[in-house]
Amino acid sequence: MKRVLILGGGFAGVEAAIEATKAGYEVDLVSPRSYMYIYPISIWVPFEKADFDSLCISMEELASVYGFNWISDEIVSIDAKKASATGKKREYGGDYIIVAFGASKLESVKKENFLSICSEPGEILKIKEAIKKLIEKGEGKIAVGFGGNPKDTTAVRGGPAFEFVFNLHNYLKKLGIRDRFELTFFAPMKEPGKRLGPQALKMMDMFFNRLHIKRVFGKKIKSFEPEGVLFEDDRLLESDFTMFIPALTGHRAAKNGDLPLSDSGFILVDKWCRVQGYENIYAAGDCAYLEGPAWRAKQGHIAEVMAKNAVHNIAVFSGEKRGKPKSYLEHLNIMCVMDSGDGAAFVYRDDKRGVMVPMPVVGHWLKKGWGWYCKNSKLNKIPRIPGL
Repeated sequence: MKRVLILGGGFAGVEAAIEATKAGYEVDLVSPRSYMYIYPISIWVPFEKADFDSLCISMEELASVYGFNWISDEIVSIDAKKASATGKKREYGGDYIIVAFGASKLESVKKENFLSICSEPGEILKIKEAIKKLIEKGEGKIAVGFGGNPKDTTAVRGGPAFEFVFNLHNYLKKLGIRDRFELTFFAPMKEPGKRLGPQALKMMDMFFNRLHIKRVFGKKIKSFEPEGVLFEDDRLLESDFTMFIPALTGHRAAKNGDLPLSDSGFILVDKWCRVQGYENIYAAGDCAYLEGPAWRAKQGHIAEVMAKNAVHNIAVFSGEKRGKPKSYLEHLNIMCVMDSGDGAAFVYRDDKRGVMVPMPVVGHWLKKGWGWYCKNSKLNKIPRIPGL
């Protein structure tokens, strides 16, 4: 029986392990975390709507349910020619490799003076504590923003920043102290959220105005200081606490090896998710470079599609399975429920349209329901709905 080595334990890695095991392969999944972390619902932890444990799916339990082998280790480099990966503990190999360990953060600015909800999972608890201290103080200035990678427009995490500031507004409002806090949203691009389409951009602007959230757009970030955010024109955005999501870049382990990489450090793959120049190595999720339209974005559901296609295409190209190879390009879209704490908006974008539909009250509970569904369907406790 052939062995598939999967590097990474996020949406792409876990999906690849599930599919490869179902397809009859021996599967080794290497990930340093003892759990899969559900990043899309982490926004609620600082606002007392979720606890940390509810965001985690035990890797041991996943491995037991599906029958793959989870190895606790951190991959530090890849030797594509040898079809092997080196971890901090030892070297790993397989007949096929699926690289799915996500991306690294673009470290263009020092991190000492901000926290990020898209960083290491435990950082969300530090954010919760920082918000708590400001609430105890009774007033403050809070800056929320995200960065961009000029070499790759897909390498951003804007959605969680929007969700964070909207949830923060409603949390402070619920506590009756919103008027004592100054909230500012910042981003280096002139129109953050533009990839969602003109309707969404207009609606986002309306939200900021209605919620009295200030904006600083189109200014590059020079540094993060203890007093706030310093921009390239030396203007200081005063902040008692800053939540910032750095742009993405290729994973450090992918850069430590001979994989073909884009200018931004992401692994170059064809539409079948095969790494360019290699028949037995695939890449899926945030670590892979995405081809496609200018509005394309790295998202969890795209990562899962790529992971499923990689397993399918391994079987097809090896002759183990009849059928046609599957391309991820036809599945490219932006789809999410952008939560605000008291509601949400359904966002969808493809080549034909871009829509943003407000869903007061019910939208928030739909996203809460998705979080429950994600965890329980991954553990095979409830049936999986195709595409979700």
